[in-house]
Amino acid sequence: MHALKIAARPLLSVLAALAIAVLALAGGVAVIGAAPAAASGGGTGGCNPYVNGTVIPVPCSSGSASGGSSGSGGAGGGSTVNNSCTTVVLSKAQAQNLGLSWPPPKGQSWAMLQCLGGATGAAPQAVLVNNATGAPAVTPQQLLVTAMGELRIPSIGASTAPPRGHDGLVGLPEWFWIPAASWHPRTVTVSAGAVWATATAAPVGLTFQPGGGISPISCAGPGTAYNPRKPATAQRTNCSYTYLRPSAGQPGNAYQASVTVTWRVSWTGSGGAGGVLDGALAVPVSFTVPVAQGEALVTSP
Repeated sequence: MHALKIAARPLLSVLAALAIAVLALAGGVAVIGAAPAAASGGGTGGCNPYVNGTVIPVPCSSGSASGGSSGSGGAGGGSTVNNSCTTVVLSKAQAQNLGLSWPPPKGQSWAMLQCLGGATGAAPQAVLVNNATGAPAVTPQQLLVTAMGELRIPSIGASTAPPRGHDGLVGLPEWFWIPAASWHPRTVTVSAGAVWATATAAPVGLTFQPGGGISPISCAGPGTAYNPRKPATAQRTNCSYTYLRPSAGQPGNAYQASVTVTWRVSWTGSGGAGGVLDGALAVPVSFTVPVAQGEALVTSP
């Protein structure tokens, strides 16, 4: 069947709201010998939100962390993104040039934390590392902020029967479903040494809004694809709606309908960290459904 051609969008405003919850989770992180740096005062500011703790954002040029739009494949153009961070130790001159406190705490050094393996790549950040182990002093909550910046939740177009471009008929069910290839979680994992955080968005429900002031109906899953090779009497779905009136008189003589995919956004991290960031993130896609009055053919006996 014909699928709605609706491009995926990054939902930056929604994820920005989720980032507030992320920051709240890490609000108790203590500063480990790190003075709030003058780094945030020069240039154009840090590229990513950050926790006011050990990690300090380094100024970067505008657009250096721009994400662009992702395809319908999901997180950053694919269903899974793995972003492994590395560290590069800074010299005294380099650290002081960034406004970092000197000397660093005993047994530690300042280093640049670079997380460039994801869809957009996070701006380099200054972080303390253990001289003996080389492990960066970061928390799962801090890495989660970068993971949320990488996560892309798509607007998934629904397939319908009758297909788009064809009128529905009063009294006959209008099928809708999400293609199986699009109904899967999107995940982003950011790791730095033994510390890691994974953000996951998983589709959990589907809602059809018929339009015209009609109450919506919901399905527990993606719906069932209509098979035009089978007779209608041999097919069943829990995701359909039967219009009882034609769409004549509606705006554009069509019902202003929409299909909404509900996502559960959660995270896990090293040390048992994790939780639900948004249990019901709704992402709608709108379209029109013209419905004609069916005509019966009456013949004399």
